[in-house]
Amino acid sequence: MRIVELIIDENDEASGIDAISLVETPAIESNFIALNKHELLLKEIDSEKRILMGPALIPDKSIYRRNDNGDEYYIYFSKDTVRKASELFFKKSNHQNATYEHERKIDNMTIVESWIVEDPKKDKTALYGMDVPAGTWMVSMKVDDEKIYNDAKEGTIKGFSIEGYFADRYDLKKDTFESLEREYLVEELKEFLDVTELESFNDYPDAVSNNAKRGIALNEKVNNKCATRVGKIRAKQLANKEKVSEATIKRMFSYLSRAEVYYEKGDKESCGYISYLLWGGKSAKNWAESKIKQFEK
Repeated sequence: MRIVELIIDENDEASGIDAISLVETPAIESNFIALNKHELLLKEIDSEKRILMGPALIPDKSIYRRNDNGDEYYIYFSKDTVRKASELFFKKSNHQNATYEHERKIDNMTIVESWIVEDPKKDKTALYGMDVPAGTWMVSMKVDDEKIYNDAKEGTIKGFSIEGYFADRYDLKKDTFESLEREYLVEELKEFLDVTELESFNDYPDAVSNNAKRGIALNEKVNNKCATRVGKIRAKQLANKEKVSEATIKRMFSYLSRAEVYYEKGDKESCGYISYLLWGGKSAKNWAESKIKQFEK
């Protein structure tokens, strides 16, 4: 399934976020909270203020979309785009623009607070038990519409969703890195069950092993949540300088070529970055490419 990055087109005055909608099913799958429920944590907020807090945009989060033709795809926003979008939102004085389920305009709504999360552990969101990544655009909305606020407290309205126009930077036309690894699982099993002895190689450079070791270390820091079993096995093979077959080398090159975009984002805590290192990183991609050329000769 293709993935499309959405960006701010600085040459188009229409580009940016026009309004924030209150919806039952937020596209970013993260609910807001009614701050009056947490008076003990923030004493200055009481039940009369009617303020809702939640993420408006989460960076690098894949959001499922389906167009009128039935085409399915994912979109995402980079940290840089999230920041630019939040700044442009206020430059255009759109802080009082709100809608309900993207269908009708709502009056008496105002964004009274806006910030980009720099450190999730020290950010105010942590006080409310919200787990959002660095770079998230958080907003607090003053809700003077009694029905809307009551709907939010009762759970009928669960979160924020943005409205606006963005340009496509490029169409990655790639699957998520998790699905890429799953794609190779069947081939791994076939090779394991093959009774013939396959020629294998371990003449890859030390940089490949070092990348795998680094990926393992980074994955341990996030409780080994990243990569499928295929990726974790591959990392152990490379870290231990074990031999890999010709078929495995071809899978390595295929995976590393297709998943490189996740590594190039540079987020060292992201699973895309970590998984890329588990497969040996760019050094492994270069080595695998040279080996494939040898095979073809």
